[in-house]
Amino acid sequence: MDALTALRDKRDTRSYRPEPIDPSVLDRVLDAARMAGSAKNRQPVRMVVVTDHDAKVALKDSGDFAAWIDQAAVVVVATVRADAGPRRLFDLGRHAQNLMVAAHAEGLASCPVTVHHPDVARRILDIPDDVEPTMIITLGWPAPGGEAPPQIASPRLSLGDYVAHGRWTS
Repeated sequence: MDALTALRDKRDTRSYRPEPIDPSVLDRVLDAARMAGSAKNRQPVRMVVVTDHDAKVALKDSGDFAAWIDQAAVVVVATVRADAGPRRLFDLGRHAQNLMVAAHAEGLASCPVTVHHPDVARRILDIPDDVEPTMIITLGWPAPGGEAPPQIASPRLSLGDYVAHGRWTS
């Protein structure tokens, strides 16, 4: 799948088949995330890959909208060093997007989930206090009927409404 197709067709999916992800596929997806840039090349983002069922169930308490995450074969907790400066969340977002688009190109489904209760994730995964567990990304093979719809449920802005050339327009 080419990059533009992967970007356009990727949809957040919360329904997965139970089979595991081959380690070589997971490594390719994680490597794509690793290649995302970071401000001043600080590389403050780290990923914690969770496949243990009990840990995935426990991690549901780390997000207000995470009740379903244990259905995914893999739960990736994206973290960033707290001292990495004001661009750290932008850096983390770049890594998360690379991860999800690469997963989609491999035929995997994914969905980002906000970590609302970082202390829960810290306790479960032994994450130190100077590291922020900020985002969970679920990965798995899409369940039948759980594949992304062929078009976006709510249409995106037109390119003309999204882009202003030269100066702000309303």
